Amino acid sequence: MKNKKEKGIDGDYTHLETKILIRTAAVLFGSFALISAALGLLSGRFSSVIVGFLELFYKDYDTALIVYTHMFRENKEWFVMAAAFGVFLIVLRLYLKGFTKYFNEINGGINALKEENSKDIVLSSELAVTEKTINTIKHTLEQQKSAAKAAEQRKNDLVVYLAHDLKTPLSPIKGYAELLMGTPTPDKKAVREYGGIILKSANHTEKMMNDLKLTYQLDSGAVPYHPQTVRLVRFLKELVIDIVNDPAFANRRIGFESNIQECEVCLDIDLFRRAVNNLIINALTHNPPETEVTIRIDSDSEKNVLICISDNGTGMSDKEQSKLFNRYYRGTNTKEKPEGSGLGLAIAKQIITLHGGNIDVRSRLGEGTCFTIILSLGNP
Repeated sequence: MKNKKEKGIDGDYTHLETKILIRTAAVLFGSFALISAALGLLSGRFSSVIVGFLELFYKDYDTALIVYTHMFRENKEWFVMAAAFGVFLIVLRLYLKGFTKYFNEINGGINALKEENSKDIVLSSELAVTEKTINTIKHTLEQQKSAAKAAEQRKNDLVVYLAHDLKTPLSPIKGYAELLMGTPTPDKKAVREYGGIILKSANHTEKMMNDLKLTYQLDSGAVPYHPQTVRLVRFLKELVIDIVNDPAFANRRIGFESNIQECEVCLDIDLFRRAVNNLIINALTHNPPETEVTIRIDSDSEKNVLICISDNGTGMSDKEQSKLFNRYYRGTNTKEKPEGSGLGLAIAKQIITLHGGNIDVRSRLGEGTCFTIILSLGNP
């Protein structure tokens, strides 16, 4: 016995089944009509017409009647069989033509899959299910092609990025290493100064490579993702303390406030720390030293928690905001070219999306910038 799913599939072709049934009935009716007409030709008025035609040749009615009887009446079965065979061929040809029309449409639809055309494929109404299936395949192929193009573009961008941007930290490493090697007896001050520059550039290079690795993992879905329940307020406090104690951001003001009680969210601790850390460091890096960065926790409902990272710095234009999460994009408001990889904010957005959250940015020139992360409370 067929289950409901199988019945549903069969029912999808009800229109086609009905049309085939009607066509079959019409063909059978036509066949009987043609055979009946063939039989009628051997009797009634038509027989008189044939006898009259033969009489023109034989000049005698009786002779013509005898010839008609021997040629037609006595071979009636053969004429009926011939008529039936002829009718069968005609009917079969018409019947198959109706089916080949559907196959031609399906074949045309399949061939159209190879064409770069955004229009949907249209088949007869009887083939609505097949039309839907072919269009689904078409859209899937288009999505795969777009994804392949995007992947190719990302690869090209990566090659350009590696060829161009890695020169920035590698040049001082090479230059100061050669300088040290070329100095027979460098003093301790020079060693400390040059070594510090080399170490800073090496750390920068390592960060860029780590960002590239994480970007690849996020794109390919290969990033390790281990969510667990986290007390959000405590988690963010500890993160802020780590940044405040970083010598690179000494004397930078970072505020923290929470407008809600402690709450629990489901996070991958390492990944989410990376995302929030990127946002805070971005605010610290792209604004003057006297700028204050504030991390505030709030809520918009019983289901969502908001993490706002704001500053009172230079701000940015609407045009900049539209590009902010693009890979390799660096802000234009800083006087010097930032040393970042241009991937930090893009990585942050991908990580937040991976957690089922959203990120929004609001900014105006001269009035600072605010990033807002929206997360669901509890388990996703």
